[in-house]
Parts: sequence; C-alpha cells; structure tokens
Amino acid sequence: MKEQLNKGKGVIFDLDGTLLDSMGVWDDLDAESLAKRGIEIPDDFGSTVASMQFRDIAVYTIKRFGLTDTPEELMQEWNDMAAKAYATTVRLKAHASEYLQYLFESGATLAVATTLPPELRNPALEHAGITDYFNVICSVDDAGGKGKEHPDVYLHAAERLGVAPEHCTVFEDLLVGITTAKSIGMHPWAMFDASSEQQWQDISVLAEGAIRDFSDAPRELR
Repeated sequence: MKEQLNKGKGVIFDLDGTLLDSMGVWDDLDAESLAKRGIEIPDDFGSTVASMQFRDIAVYTIKRFGLTDTPEELMQEWNDMAAKAYATTVRLKAHASEYLQYLFESGATLAVATTLPPELRNPALEHAGITDYFNVICSVDDAGGKGKEHPDVYLHAAERLGVAPEHCTVFEDLLVGITTAKSIGMHPWAMFDASSEQQWQDISVLAEGAIRDFSDAPRELR
C-alpha cells in the first residue's frame, strides 16, 4: 500500500469529457438523430447544449428545429442509441485508471458526480472497470435535479463522502462545472476535452490546474 498521503481528502469526478472520452458519442448521436429528420446539425449545436440537462437539451432541440416529438420521446430515442456505446465502446481518458488506483491507494475517497442517468453511467463504469474505486456514484437527479451551474450535486457528493468542501478536489471539463466547484471552496482541476476547446483558455485560468492526461494530475491533494 502507498503511504496514506491523501487520507481525509475527497475527489469528485465528472464523467462525460472528464473521465470518459465520450463526448464524440453525443456528437454522432445528435447528427444521426437529426439526419433521420432531414436536418443537418449546425456547428454551434454541440457547444450550446454541452452544459444543459438531458431534458433541457430535448426541449431546446425540439424548439430549435421545430420537431413534432415530445421531450420524452426524444430522450428515449437518444438513450436507446447511447446505451450500446456506453456499455461497449466508450473509453477512459489517458491514464485515468492508473490515477484512480493511485488516489484509492493513497487514502482519498472518490465520488462520481455526473449528469448521466444510471442506465448510461453504470454500464460505462462497468465497461471501463473502475466502479470499485468509487465510494459514491451520484447524478444531478440525486441532488434535486439542478444542473451543474448550481452547487447541489457537488455538495451532495461531498456530504456522502463525509468530506468538507474545502478538502474536495473536483475534476471537470466544462467551464460551468469549474466555476461552480470553485464558488463553494472546492479545488477544481480541468481536463481538456475537444467539446470545450473554445473555452479552454478561460477554463485554464480559473481552474487550479489544467491537464490533458491524468498522468499530469496532482499526486498530493489540498
């Protein structure tokens, strides 16, 4: 066992675009879904919906493109399309598994805080072989349903870990998550993802650290 360097510290991970190299799944899914309706996906669609809640994306898509689907019908279609990819093909970001093992052995307690529903997040974690590293796996739905522009899901994860916010490090790929985590005294680190490339400079300035590979993630947590 490694020295318990991080005993008493909590680490909260986003999934899509942070631990999982999965944002391309949603790009392909969106394009395929709209193509079936004779619509070519606009360049700004992905960046516009990146930080939205799942249902909000459905509502926005229906309104923007004048679709006749209900939000529930569209969400079910997307879930069905995504389920196979999350269970079979989505991969971890570089050196994520090694970093999780290091944190686990160094005494930290780990949580997932995601917008993904259980039917997607659980198969993805199982496929990646990392479920057992986490003490807590939760989503925004477990914390009142508010998105990551609100602190609820981070505070919920910290409470379940039994770690004060000021002793929690948060890994996120989106500016909204970095901003919220910092606003409640947590220590945000940014993971690069192509989906947020346009905001990367702002993300890098705001976060305590910015990485493109988990081999560069902090070894001793604050």
